[in-house]
Amino acid sequence: MHTPTERILLQLKTRGPAETLALAGGLAISRQAALQHLERLVAAGLVEHSDERRGVGRPRRTWRLTAAAQARFPDTHAQLTVELLDAVRAEFGEAGVDRLIARREAATAAAYQTALAPAGDLQSRVARLAELRTAEGYMADWTSDPGGGFLLVENHCPICAAAAACQGFCRAELEVFRQALGPGVSVERCDHILAGARRCAYRITASGPRQAAAA
Repeated sequence: MHTPTERILLQLKTRGPAETLALAGGLAISRQAALQHLERLVAAGLVEHSDERRGVGRPRRTWRLTAAAQARFPDTHAQLTVELLDAVRAEFGEAGVDRLIARREAATAAAYQTALAPAGDLQSRVARLAELRTAEGYMADWTSDPGGGFLLVENHCPICAAAAACQGFCRAELEVFRQALGPGVSVERCDHILAGARRCAYRITASGPRQAAAA
């Protein structure tokens, strides 16, 4: 994405709702210029706002993406994937769908383990995992968690339609991360798009001997 309006959409997607000045700062443009772009996005049905009064003065306006804007970010072969899941379910039942997900889980976990093998400590493995997920369309990032450990954030789900049709994908994803990051690491989901959050996020902490060896 390159145009100012596209960059605003991306900023709202990856960082969540924001005020005008924050958006202007992210694009290195004036507040007035940011407002002009935002008004175009509102007219296009891609951005909406809410006003909150905090004490005296003008209300604080916060901008966020609409459902129409969320749909602009790719959901990988959404309709085809859902139709294939329905076909597998009709032909082989839920057990067939579970086998399909388990096979995908095993293949993905093996690929991630290979990719993460050269990384040393937990921070390096989390950073590499975020790179892999971004390459797959998840807009992933990571930060150090103030409570200890790390936070892996996925700002987009390119298989959201499939995950909504079969939440076994989400359960498998969590297990893939646990296998990929190795023994002695705890991975827990703390935000979930399908539960209404704007992103999926995972709290990753060391819980065993591997971390002690890496420290």
